[in-house]
Amino acid sequence: MCGRYILAQAASAERAMGIARGHWDYPRRFRVLPSEQVPVVVQTGAEREATQMRWGLVPWWRHGMPLKASTINATVERLDHAPSYRDAWRRGQRCIFVMGGFYEPHVNEDGSRDQFFVRLTDREVFGVAGLWERSRRADGSCLLSCTLITVPANQLLAAVHNEKPRMPAILAASEYHEWLSAPAPQARALLQPYSAATMRAWKVSRRVNDPRLPDDERLIEPL
Repeated sequence: MCGRYILAQAASAERAMGIARGHWDYPRRFRVLPSEQVPVVVQTGAEREATQMRWGLVPWWRHGMPLKASTINATVERLDHAPSYRDAWRRGQRCIFVMGGFYEPHVNEDGSRDQFFVRLTDREVFGVAGLWERSRRADGSCLLSCTLITVPANQLLAAVHNEKPRMPAILAASEYHEWLSAPAPQARALLQPYSAATMRAWKVSRRVNDPRLPDDERLIEPL
């Protein structure tokens, strides 16, 4: 499960994602957490739009009330039949999460956990495939929410995230348009493990687990 990640500077993210409509206004973050508002890309007509949504998908039939079970990650194997995700998938409500890197836990032989930070070596900003949903509350207001998609881990992530060998569905920059606008079978074919050759991972402080501690660049410093 990908449960924490970092944001790149907003202007850099907009350039990297080819945003044509809207803009993001957020501080640089080194610990984005579930249930927070996060920047995502959606397709509006022929243009990519910058917006923000709650991380943790709330199905339309929940009327704005989050499920008790976690919906921050959707496994690729369950997109078309899991009740929480199948409607968004069938309607083509696809989005792209915007990241500068992410954290994954490693379980040691004694049962303790270390956190590792993972980033790409060929891009400062990258996109991860996701789904979004609109759920209308009883008062008529709408909640926009999203979930990122996970796929089986590549060799690097299998060694890092050894308890559950999964990884975010990272997209190549050339695949953004196809993910947002192509028919479902064509889009699903993009959901593959990303090459380990262009990724690096290193152990970081367990401070990343404590949201009471400062959200700053020290969180990604190698131990």
